Amino acid sequence: YTEREAANVILMIAKAVAHLHHMDMAHRDLKPENLLFTTNAEDALLKLTDFGFAKEGNNEQRPLNTPCYTPYYVAPEILSHDKYDKACDIWSMGVIMYILLCGYPPFFSINGGTISAGMKTKIRAGEYQFPKDEWKNVSEEAKTVIRKMLTVDPATRVTIDWILRCPWLVGTVPETPIDIHSMFDSENYEQMQIEIAAANHAQRRADADDDAHIDLLTPDKSRIAQ
Repeated sequence: YTEREAANVILMIAKAVAHLHHMDMAHRDLKPENLLFTTNAEDALLKLTDFGFAKEGNNEQRPLNTPCYTPYYVAPEILSHDKYDKACDIWSMGVIMYILLCGYPPFFSINGGTISAGMKTKIRAGEYQFPKDEWKNVSEEAKTVIRKMLTVDPATRVTIDWILRCPWLVGTVPETPIDIHSMFDSENYEQMQIEIAAANHAQRRADADDDAHIDLLTPDKSRIAQ
């Protein structure tokens, strides 16, 4: 698995998201489980699925208000109960890109819950790292794209059009193999995987009266999630 292959996946995701964003639609639940390949072939197309949370809205005229999200992929403005727009999808794409390049998310919980108070604090502050063991073979260009996607302020976060034009996607990306094995040997990895699996199949929606509930999802066979 190489950085070039990861870039190809992100480009396909970006094209699907661009189709929504150009219609002022936010998907609001971007995650590996909602990304499906059409076949098992190496050149298969990637399809974006599950539009249950998708909604029209922009920050100026019709901002979004309902906190809809899956833990681990949620943008900070949603956790802060602010009005938000389609920029929340860019944050989720940044999380997905991070996972593709190292094998685990930038923000995770290992305390027995799908999203901990500490994890929420780190998401709101945009506090994450690029550990050397897993990221030593990843280009600085890729890290820069992630930083721009994971910008806390949605007003300064990059847009989907910027992503589609960024050199890391449309230029020459190295065929460097990605090292995702170091974290696998850590004592926290197994517990982290349990928490992520639980979170990936739980969606949170707080309605207008703030009566929150969890919708459990049936796991699928997304190759991105494997």
